[in-house]
Order: sequence, then structure tokens, then C-alpha cells
Amino acid sequence: QVQLVESGGGLVQAGGSLRLSCAASGRTVSSYSMGWFRQAPGNEREFVAAIWRSADITRYADSVKGRFTISRDNAKNTVYLRMNSLKPEDTAVYYCAASRALVPSVAADFGSWGQGTQVTVSS
Repeated sequence: QVQLVESGGGLVQAGGSLRLSCAASGRTVSSYSMGWFRQAPGNEREFVAAIWRSADITRYADSVKGRFTISRDNAKNTVYLRMNSLKPEDTAVYYCAASRALVPSVAADFGSWGQGTQVTVSS
């Protein structure tokens, strides 16, 4: 099974940028569809972005489309989430996840999860 470790979270002013990293071990990320999810206090875990292993198609939640970019570096066995124009509403714990499905559509399709990294966006 693949092991995932997120990093790169922190405190940032609204309008700023962060890049989250998800380092994988045990398996190569190229053989998985990868996703980012987030969970804010009082909220359910929310889909943010995914990159499918089928043709490297990317998908984004409407709330982050145009601001966030998911990518993978197979040589480094790492997936990234570049977050630009951050808003206070983006404040959450961000989780990296991996799925063996070609086109995962829900959180339940992702079988491996990282521990999460906190992102806090101040006004």
C-alpha cells in the first residue's frame, strides 16, 4: 500500500499562495489517481482536486477552480497542490489521498490517506 505524507501548510494572508506537497512511498504515484480533500471545523470533508491516472485528467471543485492546480512529479513520487489567491474560506486541514481507480468520483474511492496539513488564511 502507498504511504502519503503531506507538507507545506501554514498561515498565509488572504491573496497569498502556498504549495502543498504529498510525498508517497511504497508505491509510485503514477499508478494511482491522486486527490486533495479538505476539512474545515464543523464541516464535512470536501473534495478539492484530483488528477486521474487515466490520461492525467484533472478535476477541481468549483470553489477552487482557476486558483488551485494539482500536479504530479513522478520522478519525485510526489503530488502537489499549488494554491493561489487564497481566501479565508480556504482555511482547513488538507488531506492527500490515493486511489487505484482510473476515474475516482467520491472520497470513498480513495483508499489511502495522509495525515493532513493545516492551511490557515487570515483576512
